[in-house]
Amino acid sequence: MSSPSFSAVTTTTPNSNTTHVLAFPFPAQGHMLPFLDFIHQLALKGLNITIIVTPKNLPIINQLHSTHPNSIHTLVLPFPLHPKLPLGIENVKDIGNFGIPPIIASLSKLEGEVIQWFQSHPSPPRAIIYDFFFGYTQLWAKTLNIPTITFCTSGAFSTCFFQRLMTNMNEFRNLDAVQMQDIPRCPSFHKDQYPSLFEKYKEDDSDWQIIKECILTNPKSWCYVVNSFYDLEGEYIDQLKIDLGHDRVFSVGPLTSSLGVNKRVNPDSDVGYGVLKWLDKCPDESVLYVCFGSQKLLTQPQIEALALGLERSKTRFVWVVKVEGSQWVPQGFEERVSDQGLVIKGWAPQVEILNHEAIGGFVSHCGWNSILESVLAGVMVLAWPMEADQFQNAKLVVEYAGLAFRLCEGEHTVPDSNELARIIDKSMSISENVPQKENVKVMRQKALEARNVGGSSLTDLNELVKELSQNVASNSNT
Repeated sequence: MSSPSFSAVTTTTPNSNTTHVLAFPFPAQGHMLPFLDFIHQLALKGLNITIIVTPKNLPIINQLHSTHPNSIHTLVLPFPLHPKLPLGIENVKDIGNFGIPPIIASLSKLEGEVIQWFQSHPSPPRAIIYDFFFGYTQLWAKTLNIPTITFCTSGAFSTCFFQRLMTNMNEFRNLDAVQMQDIPRCPSFHKDQYPSLFEKYKEDDSDWQIIKECILTNPKSWCYVVNSFYDLEGEYIDQLKIDLGHDRVFSVGPLTSSLGVNKRVNPDSDVGYGVLKWLDKCPDESVLYVCFGSQKLLTQPQIEALALGLERSKTRFVWVVKVEGSQWVPQGFEERVSDQGLVIKGWAPQVEILNHEAIGGFVSHCGWNSILESVLAGVMVLAWPMEADQFQNAKLVVEYAGLAFRLCEGEHTVPDSNELARIIDKSMSISENVPQKENVKVMRQKALEARNVGGSSLTDLNELVKELSQNVASNSNT
C-alpha cells in the first residue's frame, strides 16, 4: 500500500507537555456542531485536539481552528470511495439521511491511515473521542493501546432507548409496540416511533451490519459524553451509568451553536438576518417560529395543511421553508398573511431568532440540537416528531419535562388544519396561563446554571479533563 498523503490547516505540532486527543466527528450538521462545540470546551481547558476530517468538510472546522490556532489541529484524509455514494459526497447534507449507512461504512476504511499517522507522530494522542456512529474506532484504539470516548449527539433518554433496541433487535423488530420496563417511567413506543436506524435496518446489507456493530460496541468505551444536563435528564443519565456498569458518563451540555463557536454561516446572511428587523416590530412572545431542521422536507399536502393552520390561528409567525425540490407554500398564501407572518425561503439564523424577545413558541421536528436551543432560549416547543430520535425527544419534553405541546407526529402525517390552528392559538395565548411557557423558562435558568461554576455540566467537564490529563494515559480498552 502506498503511503497516504496528510495535510493540515496548521503546521504546528501539539506540545508534548499537554494532553493530546484525537477526535472523529460524523459529517452531518446535527452531529458536527455539538461535537465541535465540545472540542471547543476541551481546547479552552488546555487540551490539544487533532480532528479527523475529509477535504470537503474542512471549512466546517475553520472557525474553530481560528479560535484555537495553537491547540486545534487537523488530520485531513481523502474520503474513501463507496459504490452507493456519488463521487464528491462527503457530508449527509449533500445526499440526505439515506446516505448515512454508506458514509459510516466508507469512513471505516480510514483505519490504516489513522494508525500510520498515529505511529509516526512525535506526540501521539492519549485517547480517541468519536461520534457514537463510529463504534469501530474502538478497534483502532485497541491496536494503539489507548482508550475511547463515545460522544452521544442524542440525549441520554434516547441513547438508553436506542441501545436497548439495537441490543435486542431480533426480539423487538417483530413487535408492533415496545415498552422498556427497565428505563425510568417505563416508556412505550409503537413501531412507527422507533428510531430510523432501527426501523430501516437491513440484515443482508453490509453497511447496516457495520452500524449495528458500532452501536453494540459503544458500551465498551472507556466513557460516554452526553450533550445534555442533569436537571433535564438526570434519571436517564443515571440509567446510562447503570447500563454501562460504571460512573464514567459525563453530561456536559447544553452544547449548541449558541455558545458562539461554529455558528451557522450562510452567503445570503443579509436575507436571513432581515427577519430580526421584522421581529423587532412585534410584541414580546407573540411570534411562533416554524422550522423542521436541516434535512427534513415536508410534502406538499403537509405544507398546505400547515399553511392553512397558521393562517387560521391568527398568530404571528416566522416560517422557514426549504427551497429544495418542489416545496412551495400555497399560491397567494404570502400575500394573505403579509400582516401576520413572514416566510423565509432557505437559510435562517435559528439561534438568533429563538433568542429574540418576540418569539413565544417553536414548531419543531424535535431534533436534539433544536430542543437544546429552545431550552437555552426559554422558548416553548410545539412538537412534530418525524424520524430518528425525535419521538423520544418529544416524549421527554412533552410528557416528562412539561416544556412542550404535541402539535402533530409522523413523517407522512397530513394534519388537520383546524386542529393545528386550535393548538397554536391555545399555546400562544397571552390571556391564558400556559404552564409550558413558565416551565421552559425555569429550565433555561437551570441549563445556564449547569454550565456555570459549581453546575453539573461544568463539574463533569472539569472531571473529564482531569481524567484525560492525569489518569486516562495509563488505561487502555479491554
